[in-house]
Amino acid sequence: MKSFIIIFIATFGISSCIYSQGCVAIRSVGGLCTMDHGDHDSSASAQKWMLNINNRYYNSYKHFVGEVEQTQRVDAGTQVINHAYTMDIAFTRILNNRWSLAFDAPIISNTRSSLYEHGGKERHTTSSFGLGDVRLTGYYWVMDPMKTRKWNVQIGMGLKLATGDYKYTDRFYTSTAGVTVTGPVDQSIQLGDGGTGITTEVNAYYNVSRNINIYTNFYYLINPRGENGTSTARGGTPSASAVANTSDVMSVPDQMMLRGGVNFIANKFTFSAGLRNECLPVHDLIGSSNGFRRPGYIISAEPGVTYAFKKFNVYAFVPIAITRNRTQSMADKISTALNGKYTQGDAAFADYAMNIGLSLRF
Repeated sequence: MKSFIIIFIATFGISSCIYSQGCVAIRSVGGLCTMDHGDHDSSASAQKWMLNINNRYYNSYKHFVGEVEQTQRVDAGTQVINHAYTMDIAFTRILNNRWSLAFDAPIISNTRSSLYEHGGKERHTTSSFGLGDVRLTGYYWVMDPMKTRKWNVQIGMGLKLATGDYKYTDRFYTSTAGVTVTGPVDQSIQLGDGGTGITTEVNAYYNVSRNINIYTNFYYLINPRGENGTSTARGGTPSASAVANTSDVMSVPDQMMLRGGVNFIANKFTFSAGLRNECLPVHDLIGSSNGFRRPGYIISAEPGVTYAFKKFNVYAFVPIAITRNRTQSMADKISTALNGKYTQGDAAFADYAMNIGLSLRF
């Protein structure tokens, strides 16, 4: 049972931090939620640490306004193309049967190519690389795992620290040939959001049988800070309309993730089938919701497979988008009220994301 606790916490409790999928900033989580039916000897129960390394990659290029895909963008070659890779390095310290502490640090590498950010005539690329926002989290099992093996609920609470550069800059081309300016890159490829946040989590499982179990995971990041002061003008001067609707500076949005599904265990393999909803809300729970953000959500089918070795597991999860929705932001709503004309921006989404990683117990 102890080895199950370690695997559960490491793979779902701490495997990733905040970053983007396309233009909608969301959280990535890879891993598994399953009863470990491996060796429960004294050496396994003595293991107090877990190292989890999760690698996530996606390519976003399909634009949506609401749930309507803007296919003309790809046809005309004006789509924004984001390539994003994040490696999350997470350590968990098991204190006892019910309590654990976790530290997660993401290393991020992003590129973004577009026309409209570079004068509209030629496609150019901006990029970002470095440490993202780290997380410190405490976890607690509601029921004693040594006494309740059929089901359990784990709750977690922690801090998301503003360690990632939220003013990362690169070179932008202008409409004047050969002239470039330096400015903050787009919000979708910034390394951090500039806010200190409160993370809340609920993880649960129910064992239907020795080979079948049900899992669910909920994560919500509360970001009290309203705006982080980073300009959205790409090295230029914000427009009067951007200043009027507050989109001249970047917002510090909340984040939400909900997922659930079923695991099927066959010897050392665990096959997973589930659904995943990742969301950047329009309105924050605490603080202002103004500033530039691209709110929206992605509902995905999430197949996965895990293979268990004696001391570590390897896994691959691939969320495949079913519904993509770029909702109306506060800046859009302000523009609608000021101009008397309904306004709703777009965002680029990926068709799928890849989460590949390993969890090592020691």
